[in-house]
Amino acid sequence: MEKEIYKDYEIIDAHAHIFPGAIAEKATVNIGRFYDLHMDSCGSSAKLIESGSKIGTSLYLVCSVATVPHQISHINKFIAHECEEHKCFFGLGSTHPLSDNIEGDIEQIKSLGLKGVKLHPDFQTFNADSPEAFKIYDIIGDSLPVLIHCGDNRYEYSSPERIANIAKNFPKLKLIASHLGGYQRWDEAQEYLCGFENVRFDVCSSLAFMTPEKAAERIRSFGAENCFFGTDFPMWSHEAELERLMAVGLSDSELRGVLAGNFKAFMNV
Repeated sequence: MEKEIYKDYEIIDAHAHIFPGAIAEKATVNIGRFYDLHMDSCGSSAKLIESGSKIGTSLYLVCSVATVPHQISHINKFIAHECEEHKCFFGLGSTHPLSDNIEGDIEQIKSLGLKGVKLHPDFQTFNADSPEAFKIYDIIGDSLPVLIHCGDNRYEYSSPERIANIAKNFPKLKLIASHLGGYQRWDEAQEYLCGFENVRFDVCSSLAFMTPEKAAERIRSFGAENCFFGTDFPMWSHEAELERLMAVGLSDSELRGVLAGNFKAFMNV
């Protein structure tokens, strides 16, 4: 992509994953196997910045997920350290429904200066609207945004209907429904997730699987003002995801909002 296409836009990557250097390669391979997809890069901080710099990315939302409770504190400290090392990082912490101290996990996230919580029901194997998960949302209240993985044809953990149930029961929770509300379940996402004032959407790991026309329809069904650009790095490169978004045909004002403005307003950046 020619640089002049995007040089006048502020760009924020609202969904990226990083892992400690010692396990970055292994973690990336495991994610690729989970989804049966080629991973564009390795999920290290250096590789993320290298990829993002090619399109002039100014800020990266970075996160990782505790698949078991004993990983929570280590992951939160790692993300906080990387945010301290890289001022362009906006970090989210982790917790788990099986944690014996969810209140302590949320307090640690806040004390480390992290800006929200990332949950992945499929990786963490819990129903997104289970009583155990509801305890997390109740503790968080309106104090932190929650980025939650949504959708997968193979599982019911994070179906769009479950995400809608969260939004209904916790109207003050600031919820970001990833992958346009439902990876590989986009029709269901449109059915269940339109119209919630407390829900926003990122577009990562979605545009590669639909025509630009269908992407435009889905983005506008949620309201382009409610959508954020993201890459799901290391799943996709920044250049590839930006090129896909540019092909959707959004207006200039819609595009500027999706690329940065909407995220900044929602997150008070």
